Amino acid sequence: MKRERNRLTTVGMKALTKPGRYADGAGLYLLVKPDGRRTWVFRWRDRLTGKLRDKGLGTELDVGLAEARDRASACRRILRDGGDPIADPKQHILAARLERARRKTFGECKDAYIAAHAAEWRNEKHQAQWEATLTNYAAALLPLPVAEIDTAMVVNALEPIWTTKTETATRTRQRIEAVLDWATARKLRTGDNPARWRGHLDHLLASPNKLKAVKHRPALAYDELAAFMVELRAKSGYGARALELQILTAARPGEVAAATWGEFDLKGATWTIPGARMKAGREHRVPLAPAAVALLKALPRHPDSTDADYVFPGLRKGQPMTTAAALKILKDLRPGVVAHGFRSTFRDWAADRTAYPREIAEAALAHQLSDKTEAAYRRTDLFEKRANLMRDWAKFCVTPRAKGDNVKALRGVKR
Repeated sequence: MKRERNRLTTVGMKALTKPGRYADGAGLYLLVKPDGRRTWVFRWRDRLTGKLRDKGLGTELDVGLAEARDRASACRRILRDGGDPIADPKQHILAARLERARRKTFGECKDAYIAAHAAEWRNEKHQAQWEATLTNYAAALLPLPVAEIDTAMVVNALEPIWTTKTETATRTRQRIEAVLDWATARKLRTGDNPARWRGHLDHLLASPNKLKAVKHRPALAYDELAAFMVELRAKSGYGARALELQILTAARPGEVAAATWGEFDLKGATWTIPGARMKAGREHRVPLAPAAVALLKALPRHPDSTDADYVFPGLRKGQPMTTAAALKILKDLRPGVVAHGFRSTFRDWAADRTAYPREIAEAALAHQLSDKTEAAYRRTDLFEKRANLMRDWAKFCVTPRAKGDNVKALRGVKR
């Protein structure tokens, strides 16, 4: 006998107020509850257990009779295909949610990566560089689903700048690779990283080392330094004094420009630069030669100033002097030479005119040991030996040179 369907009508349903289950046919029921609520239910007998099971299809208020029949029909199709009307839709929902998660864009993953790693970076400037690099040079990748980014897309982003801005392109590639690795770890993509260099992009793009020869910063020859110092000391203002202190300490321009009084122990002739201001992120002690101590003592300082005040205040209150102030002085005196180049001047002098071991000169420049094993066992910063080096350097900086004068090497170099 053929099962009767579509028993209920929209008009007739209004009279069904007594609590109970009212069949429409083919497993669809209108359930009237004791509190008056009315919901649709699809009932079937489980083929494995033989028990009756119910699946709610929504309230009568939200789901009309025609839609309830459509939903019941969908449940019957699932049963016909050997599925479970309750479990299958949940699996579809989970699959849809997973698919949506996997459809995250590269830009969204970039933002999440930066948020996750910002705390370990030295400063906000590093985060801004990350943002700018990917925003400017990987813009084509930002709106793409991270799961679909492939080698061709990465190469297309890098090729326009690979030969003209090689260093920037290299950093861009590294940062793309990092974001894609993050996405893989979060199960947002699968497979190899298309931005990997070794064994992958190195076959498609020219080696950065061969594309661009290293350009050293223009530096003053050390035999010209004493004459330059005479001219520099004749200049007044914070810019000239900052440049002079930079030369005497072999520090980086930014380390001097943003120095605060609290970093200096003039009695102990020591300048301690906190790790947050160092390139390597580690605290660095600088031994101050007598000339450097005298320079600092001669600088004007307000009686009410605190350790947090800048040694070289900027034009804006509460801000340090910019490195541009010292650079302007240098451009006036020696056009073409850059402030950072004085570190090279110092290093060349230490190598050519002294017998100080290489590691002493490298430590004075706050360079990290390339040998990780050696670095792990190095417990001293060689401060006392560096103090002797910096005193000799300060003396050299102010000792005039006669033309053709052969300066004797310091600290026992054999002639």
